[in-house]
Amino acid sequence: MLRMTLTTAPVAQKIPHVETHHGIAVSDDYAWLRDPGYPEVTDKAILAHLEAENAWFESRMKPHQGLIDSLFTEMRGRIKEADKSVPQKDGDFLYWIEFEEGAEYKKWWRRPVSGGADELILDEVALAEGLEYFRLGALSVSKNGKLLAYAVDDNGSERFTARIKDLASGEHLPDEIPGTLSALVWCADDKAIVYSLANEQWRTDNARLHWLGQPIDQDVELYHEDDEGFRVGSGLSANEEWLVISASDHETSEVRLVPAADPLAAPILVKPRKKGVEYDVDLNGETLFIHTDDTHENFRLAMATLANPGEWTTLIAGSDDFYLTGVDLFKDFYVIEGRRAGLDQIEVRYYDDPARVEPIVFPEASYSAGLGDNPEWDMQVLRLSYESMVSPTTVYDYSVADRTMQVLKVQEIPSGYDAALYATERLEIPARDGTLIPVSVVMRKDRKPSGPLHLYGYGAYGISIDPGFSTTRLSLVDRGFAYAIAHIRGGDDLGRAWYKAGKLERRTNTFNDFVDVAKGLVELGYTAPGRISISGGSAGGELMGAVVNSDPDLWGAVVAHVPFVDVLATMLDESLPLTPGEWPEWGNPIEDKAAFELIRSYSPYDQVSAQAYPPIMVTAGLNDPRVTYWEPAKWVAKLRELKTDAGELILKTNMGAGHGGKSGRFESLKETAEEFAFVLWQLGLTNE
Repeated sequence: MLRMTLTTAPVAQKIPHVETHHGIAVSDDYAWLRDPGYPEVTDKAILAHLEAENAWFESRMKPHQGLIDSLFTEMRGRIKEADKSVPQKDGDFLYWIEFEEGAEYKKWWRRPVSGGADELILDEVALAEGLEYFRLGALSVSKNGKLLAYAVDDNGSERFTARIKDLASGEHLPDEIPGTLSALVWCADDKAIVYSLANEQWRTDNARLHWLGQPIDQDVELYHEDDEGFRVGSGLSANEEWLVISASDHETSEVRLVPAADPLAAPILVKPRKKGVEYDVDLNGETLFIHTDDTHENFRLAMATLANPGEWTTLIAGSDDFYLTGVDLFKDFYVIEGRRAGLDQIEVRYYDDPARVEPIVFPEASYSAGLGDNPEWDMQVLRLSYESMVSPTTVYDYSVADRTMQVLKVQEIPSGYDAALYATERLEIPARDGTLIPVSVVMRKDRKPSGPLHLYGYGAYGISIDPGFSTTRLSLVDRGFAYAIAHIRGGDDLGRAWYKAGKLERRTNTFNDFVDVAKGLVELGYTAPGRISISGGSAGGELMGAVVNSDPDLWGAVVAHVPFVDVLATMLDESLPLTPGEWPEWGNPIEDKAAFELIRSYSPYDQVSAQAYPPIMVTAGLNDPRVTYWEPAKWVAKLRELKTDAGELILKTNMGAGHGGKSGRFESLKETAEEFAFVLWQLGLTNE
């Protein structure tokens, strides 16, 4: 299937494969790279090809191992290895997490509020021993504090096994539930947990009840979702009196309420689903608080009663200026979170005085802030988190009564960090249609004009990229880079309209915005064409694929992590885990010819052409259920076939990991060091 030595790149065999949709023939000579037995990948030719690509990656990066090691040492030096979180009270205990010196994974601790010895309740280091990959998923202590439910993924496939630990004895109960993909929710006086199983297509179409001590084949399905595009999730209301079961896709949702003390009771449907309407629900007594976009795309806060849950009255109206992203209820007040002009806002409000609004004010002009861990119903002091592109993460306690903030912890950087050496800016750069695109930039104050610049973007699913702090980023910034985040359409950085302007038939706005931001930064003197490195992952990897097709000369180096580049084929295959749920985001090319033609027009894999491309580094995960390994593998194969330049093109597939790459805090740093070494190599800055 291939020919390869360490002096030449792997060349995948072309095997003709044609499918016809809407009367249009689509050829895909590298379709064979998808193992028909997926999620099991056993085809020897496919595995040999991926291993050959990995060998090529290693051979090309080996001369730069010294730089990789230096970058890794720098990055590790900025991490406080022996570190722990600020303890937080939940019931009768204070809980915190702790990293030991040199440990890849954390330990979970608690001690009684009344005093007593520290108690190790979960040891990730021990659980991960001997494993190539380890990820802790759900973790939940029972209300009485005696039991711990947790779930583990040991290969990156995001199929977790749930177990229950007796915290007094340290022993595990015989209850073991494989194949979960959900929270683990305690109910019925800690006698049962609610969870969701992933079906064969890696979709959570259920909410199930497990009684402790009973065989799992006797578990009760509380709810089953028949729409293949919807996912089911469960949680508790803030006062822990109600089990909240939700079903949703990317634009529509539906919620049912069940008494937590009686999970087999008939569920209360809050309001039947209506296409295009999202809502979520919490309760205070008999009153429902509904966060919904039914009357305004930036959401409103409505109220209803348990007796008439579908009759909603407005408490906070939707606004063009304020994007209401969430609501958290507490015993004496509630907190709303949102964004105004793209910046995070937090406000305390009161049940008995709707006109009383107490905003929490932060010091910088550009920042990221939000509620932290606030587990109790009766909270009088709120835990907050704050950071900016120049300010390390800071944990605060905010006293609601006197409206004062106390600093509890500032992220420590052992190797040293002087914020005074750095500057951050918030720019607005016009896109080709005149829309102003926000751009967050950080750089050293002594940086030379028109130096190298790294531009990051995502732009999908209504996910904002906040202007937060990064210690790894300093390895570029301290070498003269400006680091910029393009807050492009497709994310919800400026509200829901911003998201909608980058999806479905307006998807190409996302790609155009990114290119236009890069050109604008050149025009403003921040950098020059060819001195720009770019990166993005998953849907951000799709962005990378689109912009290297459209504007290859702009980029000096490109890093595409687990890139969603085979968009058309994936959206045509409803057997894949995510596809039916993704149609509201991208369109359904199976039923809609216009959607087919549009997706085909920008799908990076379908639009690879015979032209020169910038240097590209690509990563993949063999067990990735979100962006399947064959998407980046096919893309690289096609680029190798068609590109007319001799520039670098390397692919690294993690053979024992999934969407997030390697697990462990230091192992993941090694991959970032490889990425930055590639960027510095391609921009000719390895000695600077």
